[in-house]
Amino acid sequence: MADIVITEFMDEAAVGRLAHSYNTLYDPKLVDDPAALHDHLTSARALIVRNRTQVRETLLSMGPKLRVVGRLGVGLDNIDVAACKARSIAVIPATGANDLSVAEYVITSALMLLRGAFMRSHEVAAGDWPRQSMMGRELAGKTIGLIGYGSIAREVAWRAHMMGMQIVAYDPYLMADHPGWQIARNVSLDAVLELSDVVSLHTPLTDATRNMIDAKALSSMKPDAILINAARGGIVDEAAIAEAMKAGLLGGAALDVFETEPLTTEAGAKFKGIGNLVLTPHIAGVTGESNERVSHLIADKVLEALGSKA
Repeated sequence: MADIVITEFMDEAAVGRLAHSYNTLYDPKLVDDPAALHDHLTSARALIVRNRTQVRETLLSMGPKLRVVGRLGVGLDNIDVAACKARSIAVIPATGANDLSVAEYVITSALMLLRGAFMRSHEVAAGDWPRQSMMGRELAGKTIGLIGYGSIAREVAWRAHMMGMQIVAYDPYLMADHPGWQIARNVSLDAVLELSDVVSLHTPLTDATRNMIDAKALSSMKPDAILINAARGGIVDEAAIAEAMKAGLLGGAALDVFETEPLTTEAGAKFKGIGNLVLTPHIAGVTGESNERVSHLIADKVLEALGSKA
């Protein structure tokens, strides 16, 4: 029986390190097979997941020997942290390991959506030559607004600053004397929405942030502004974004996360036919390099929690 159960994809070399010290079950299909997962948890001392495995009371009750849950990422909204604490199970996220990947996703999305030409190759291939309509806009000189100003947002801010952008940010939890404010103006949420040419979300999903970006918030933004959500699904009202895009009240959007994941055909239908829209399957923080960093960090922490120096 397995000491370590891994339910979603992980770097193979990191899995090998775990298997060298403990009986390890690595099966990325387990996330979609709850019954099999419950069976394997009876002997498990460690569980390693990404964002799809729901670590709730029912699952935890199937793992009486669990000592640690490793999260291959940083968000914990799929893990009942309080329930884990009540059972003396440590919860370990891969803090910082994918900051760079998410920051590059945000900057790339902003460049693509402001320029507006990169998703129109089919027109050029068809013999059109729409130079005027593809002129687009530059990033330099624009204002980027960051809702949440944690470590990932500050990576975005540094890159945006180096590319000539002005930066405003809203984060009521970050101390006013934090060094990050040296390159960003500390403003209200309303000011971020009103002032920004690009708005990027960097908050967890909580009761306070659910549907934070709704029709009212979108109406406060510039009609040609770009919205980027690589944080958590549920922070934005997806139907409101689709309607704003169709009505020409939003210049573009990049959504990497959704209220329902994987995004179903039915849930995705609202986005059909909308231009200057990027939809990606929760991969902003997932690159070859970040997968290695995240995987090895969690392998280190799980081995440490289980008492191995391997």
